[in-house]
Amino acid sequence: MNSILNTYYGLTDCTLTPLEGYDSINFKVSSNKGLFVLKKYSYTEETLAVLTSEDKVASTLDAIAHIKFPKSIFNLDGKAFTITDDFIYRLLPFIEGDFIANIPKNEQLLVSFGTTLGTIDNTLQGHYDAVFAAKETAWDLKYFKKSQQYIFDITDKKDQNLVRYFFLQFDEHVYPIQHTLRKSIIHNDANDWNVLTKDSIVTGFIDFGDMCYTWLINELAIGLTYMMMNDENPLKTAELIIKSYHSILPLEEKELDILYYLIAARLCTSVCNSAHTKKQKPDSEYITISEKPAWNLLKKWLRINPIKAKDCFRKACGFPDTQKQALEKQLQRRTKNISSALSLSYTTPIQMSRSAFQFMYDTEGNTILDAYNNIMQVGHCHPRVVAAGQRTMARLNTNTRYIYEELLSYSDKLLAKFPPHLNKVFFVNSGSAASDLAIRIAKTHTKKDNIMVLEHGYHGNTQYGIDISHYKYNHKGGTGKAAGILQTPMPKVYGSGFESESKAASHYATVTQKQISEQEGNIAAFIAEPIVGCGGQVPLAKGYLKEVYPSIRAQGGVCISDEVQVGFGRLGSSFWGYEMYDVVPDMVILGKPMGNGHPIGAVVTTTEIANSFDNGMEFFSSFGGNPVSCAIGEAVLDVIEDDNLQAHALEVGSYLKAGLEKLECPEIGDVRGSGLFLGVELITSDGKPNTKLAQTLKNNLRKKNILISTDGPYDNVLKIKPPLYFSVENALELLDNIKIIFEKQ
Repeated sequence: MNSILNTYYGLTDCTLTPLEGYDSINFKVSSNKGLFVLKKYSYTEETLAVLTSEDKVASTLDAIAHIKFPKSIFNLDGKAFTITDDFIYRLLPFIEGDFIANIPKNEQLLVSFGTTLGTIDNTLQGHYDAVFAAKETAWDLKYFKKSQQYIFDITDKKDQNLVRYFFLQFDEHVYPIQHTLRKSIIHNDANDWNVLTKDSIVTGFIDFGDMCYTWLINELAIGLTYMMMNDENPLKTAELIIKSYHSILPLEEKELDILYYLIAARLCTSVCNSAHTKKQKPDSEYITISEKPAWNLLKKWLRINPIKAKDCFRKACGFPDTQKQALEKQLQRRTKNISSALSLSYTTPIQMSRSAFQFMYDTEGNTILDAYNNIMQVGHCHPRVVAAGQRTMARLNTNTRYIYEELLSYSDKLLAKFPPHLNKVFFVNSGSAASDLAIRIAKTHTKKDNIMVLEHGYHGNTQYGIDISHYKYNHKGGTGKAAGILQTPMPKVYGSGFESESKAASHYATVTQKQISEQEGNIAAFIAEPIVGCGGQVPLAKGYLKEVYPSIRAQGGVCISDEVQVGFGRLGSSFWGYEMYDVVPDMVILGKPMGNGHPIGAVVTTTEIANSFDNGMEFFSSFGGNPVSCAIGEAVLDVIEDDNLQAHALEVGSYLKAGLEKLECPEIGDVRGSGLFLGVELITSDGKPNTKLAQTLKNNLRKKNILISTDGPYDNVLKIKPPLYFSVENALELLDNIKIIFEKQ
């Protein structure tokens, strides 16, 4: 390198210090004539053309008097580039100053950054260059999809899916309007290691290697991304920079409205490329220097409601907030069209707009932590589940009268989760439909009519479902127990008066067995949830099912486990609830979580029982087992396994349960459940159900943007059953807020 510097540039006494870079080998040069930067590129016609175009842009930017830009220093032959031995050498001035990355970001600096970025882009308006117009780079957000290939280089599965989520959001919000966006040549890499300052004023921009012709708003998106890293209040920083940029180069509303997703896209581009490049250069600090703060900001970004961000960006430019529908007006519309039989949650209902994993976003700009929605088993809008549905819906949707791979593949994977003899599956559209079908099958198989149910159990909204749900038929509006329904006490340990769980189990089993003996030979099925959700998140006393199941079978009935709420790994210690009790049912009912919000349900049973139902009256469900539902169901199973969500549920659930048990609140009578299916029973000072406090907690948590619910015979049990992406940090947030509310009582 010294010979190049001496021969072609007349520099002597050169000391070279290596500098990192992506596409070139770089050196800081200390010489007899001062400081420079020497860059070495492999020769291609394309590289030479790009470097020539960079110099043209630098010449245009020379009009900005107070900012320095790198422009090639001519060699002794009067040329901007030295080409020899299949390499291109380029000498640039070494621009003095402090990198923004190394100094505190005060308001003056942020304003200077915004105005400088606006000035650069304003200066380049109308500067066209065919080289940049033809350039394609993964760092141009117009080609965001180029980075998608590197998702699998990200080692953590949950991090992979966070990135996938924002790829999907980009498809929805940015690509549909891309043809309407303004374009220009932009610097395209205003990160905090490319911007130099002095006394809180921007004095220089370096590294034009990512320059391209793209959507103008990308410049601001990229600059904001790096200025917000490690910031406690990123939107405040963004508002200041946007306002300053807008004062120089006015922004359009549609540009601001997609800015949230462009920032996420830049973060995803960064972490994807860092993950990929680490494989080639695992020791490179330059490659990974912004990786950790990028991940931190990306995760923080997920907690920012897109509406809140959009309104913040609009405010910075003096545009009105996004239009919102008043809650009262929406309630009036709902009352007009929807029966009041469909209840609303919380004293102040919530208007929802979007959701992601364990978060929901309302229309007012709030981000809500969801500790309640067990239907979204693997998280709201999980990108792998969404993509499976989109992909299959675009290809084929039909019914089970045809042969298609989705049905065969999903049934293989689903049945592999059960003991070998539970080897037949009937697909339907919901847990309610599955309960209804299970009772039909049981009655057909056994040729008996009576069904034994638990007090406070709930099994669906069909007529059969209501008939077998004490929670419905015995409550307000219910018509009472139908003929043929045998109701047995729920084997609840807390409040039973027994000194041990085993004694409680023995007692309740004895009561149930006595009822069975009184109906000897007439019981078609016994149905129970492993943890009775509507009964107040009540686990069955261990030992109870081991005594009851044999008694049911001995008189010719079948045993049904309703896994709709607790199945698919939610309990942490087991994949299915019945496994907690060391029993195996004859039939299993599945619903809610198996489709992560998509309507799908199933009955799993034995060949013998399935064959008895094949009696000439064909069973057919128009939509049960359709390709889209099966693809979604299979994606849910894959995510649970690949993301290790069962173990995650055990870890987070154990932490949360222990935290609830440690709360020094005399109103907490019992904490129960397993994994991420927990109940907290609240009582008064004299041990009675504390319904009022339960409602207060639920609604006050809602005010703090945390969702839980209440249930139980007296509605005094807190129900905590979040999506399985719920984290230890989320659990701590929930615990802290519950404690605060208790302390204010």
